[in-house]
Amino acid sequence: MILITGTAGFIGYHTAEFFLKKNIKIFGIDNMNNYYDINLKKDRIKLLKKKYKKNFKFIKLDINNYKKLNNLFKKFKIRKVIHLAAQAGVRYSIYKPSVYLDTNILGFFNILDISKKYKIKHFLFSSSSSVYGDQKKYPIKESVETSKPLSFYAATKKSNEVLSHSYSKIYKIPVSCLRLFTVYGPLGRPDMAPFKFTKAAVENKNIQVYNRGIHERDFTYVTDVAKAIYKLSNKPPNKSFFQILNICSSKTIKLMDFIKLIEGLTNKKINKNYVKKQKGDVIKTFGNNSKLKKMTRINKFISVEKGMKYFVDWYTKYYV
Repeated sequence: MILITGTAGFIGYHTAEFFLKKNIKIFGIDNMNNYYDINLKKDRIKLLKKKYKKNFKFIKLDINNYKKLNNLFKKFKIRKVIHLAAQAGVRYSIYKPSVYLDTNILGFFNILDISKKYKIKHFLFSSSSSVYGDQKKYPIKESVETSKPLSFYAATKKSNEVLSHSYSKIYKIPVSCLRLFTVYGPLGRPDMAPFKFTKAAVENKNIQVYNRGIHERDFTYVTDVAKAIYKLSNKPPNKSFFQILNICSSKTIKLMDFIKLIEGLTNKKINKNYVKKQKGDVIKTFGNNSKLKKMTRINKFISVEKGMKYFVDWYTKYYV
C-alpha cells in the first residue's frame, strides 16, 4: 500500500489518480482545511472514490496527530510514502507563520519519524523551487546553495530537506526530495495566478500585477509532475540514501506574456492594477531538469500554451 498525504490537494489528487490508473492501491489522507474552497477539495476526493473505489481508501487525518498517523501505518502496512500535505502559499506564510510551523515542520517530522519506525522502502516529499530564492545563474541546478529563502514558506521547505537528509543518513531511509516549480492544471488552487487570472478574465474583474509584471515562471503541468513522481517512486536513492531533483519543464514565460495567453484563451481583456513587489516573491524561477530526464526518461513536457488551454477548459466547465 502506498500512502499519499494531501490527497484532497491539487497535486495530491493528480498524483493519486496517476497511480490509481496503473492499478496501484493508494491510501489517501488530508486534513481538509479551509485555506481555500473546501468544496473543491471535497470534489477531488469524490472523483477519486467514484472512479477508483476498488483501489482507493481515504480518511480525514491531520499529520499533526502522531497517534492516529502511527495507527494507520501499523494497520495498513504502508510500504512507500509520497508526502504532499503542506500548508501552501508564499504570501500567506508572511501573515500566518505559526500555521506553517505546525503543518510543514512539526507535521513533517511526524510522518518522517513514523516512516523511519516502520522501515518505509521509499519516502518522497514535495519541496519547492522557492528554496532557491533569487538566483543569478539559470537554469538552476540542484547543487546550488539554498540557505537564503525569501519567505517563511520557503524556510519550512528547506527545513524539510535538512530534517529528511539527517534521517536518511542516520536511519538509512531512502529519501527523494522533489523541488516542484509552479505547478498548474485542471482542479488547480484558487490562490495561484493561473486560477486568479482566469477567474478575473471570465468575470471582468481587475487583477493585481506585482512588480510591474517583471517576473518569469517555470510553469510545470500537473500530470507531468504526477508522472515524474510515479517514475521516481520506483527509483529510490541507493548508497547515498538521499537525492534531490528539480521537477520542472525547464521553460519560462514572462508574467505579461502569461496574462496575454489567458486573454487569448478566454477572449477577454484583463484589467490590470500594477502594484509593488510583494515580500517573499522571487523574480524568476527556471530550473534545470537534466537530472530528472536522465532518471525518468521523460523528455517531453506539456507546453504552457497547451496546459493553460486544458486549465481554462476545465475552469469554464466547472465554474461558468
